[in-house]
Amino acid sequence: MIEFMTADWLGTPIWFWAAFLAIVVILTAFDLGVLHKEDREMGIGESLKLSAFYISVALAFGAWVWMERGETAGMAYYTGFFIEKALSIDNVFVISLIFTYFAIPTKYQYRALLWGIMAVIVLRGLMIAGGAALLAEAYWMLYLFAAFLVVTGIKMFFAGDQPMDVGKNPAVRWISRHMRVTPDLHNQHFFVKVKDDKTGQMVRAATPLFLALVVINLADLVFAVDSVPAIFAITTDTFIVYTSNIFAILGLRALYFALAAMVHRFHYLKYALAAVLIFIGSKIFVTDFVLDGEKFPAWISLGVTAALIASGVFYSLWKTRFEPEPEWPVAAE
Repeated sequence: MIEFMTADWLGTPIWFWAAFLAIVVILTAFDLGVLHKEDREMGIGESLKLSAFYISVALAFGAWVWMERGETAGMAYYTGFFIEKALSIDNVFVISLIFTYFAIPTKYQYRALLWGIMAVIVLRGLMIAGGAALLAEAYWMLYLFAAFLVVTGIKMFFAGDQPMDVGKNPAVRWISRHMRVTPDLHNQHFFVKVKDDKTGQMVRAATPLFLALVVINLADLVFAVDSVPAIFAITTDTFIVYTSNIFAILGLRALYFALAAMVHRFHYLKYALAAVLIFIGSKIFVTDFVLDGEKFPAWISLGVTAALIASGVFYSLWKTRFEPEPEWPVAAE
């Protein structure tokens, strides 16, 4: 048993992976089974406290990685965590639109987010495993990732704010055509039994809550197209890529209820994120073609990333300090 736990899997001892998964399971079970055993609304104060707890756990995990695997791995973890955490603010805006479109009451949103994040843990794992496999076979793929990040960052600088049209989402249209969907919610249930008008028999039907869950996960896949290559551009260590990604997402459902109320205050953060993507992508080319393969100092990557994100956050808060809150439609209770 000891030999198995100390054996490497994807370049990291299995017991590291086991410790990480144990933390995720314990946090999820405690959150769902103790803190939110019953569906209820979460206030901004509780949201901030729970989010601070999740961030503290993530930072502590990073400190453990730093002590066990060294300074470079620790800094790579923190850099990936901060990038993913900042990118998740855009997720909050999209999730808010989705819940509003499907008229999901606040008290059911937390449970939907939880199951959504459980799906994300699996989907992100598949994406990261695929990316790691590609890089293991063809290192030049990293240059494609880097070029993609630079192009994406440049496009973000000039892209306008175009709200997502949930009703035109292909998944929503497909499910609506091929599945029975109830017009109303049925508490926290994703599927219910309803009476068929033609046969009079009880049949299974999806609820709007299930549609919201599907669209949220599809939206996350779109965001992952940016965030996963960004972290691979920092490190190709699969353990660091996956754990930094998941810890950033794990606390998103707690932070959502605080950020959703003030997401309009982070309008200028996208320019900082664009600069981060350009910096991370350019770093690959600088390392291989200017520094002749010498490692780019990890502390510079972490410092520049943290400084850009912090600047974007503080500038956004300062610039929008007198702006009134936009009148977004509110999900029906």
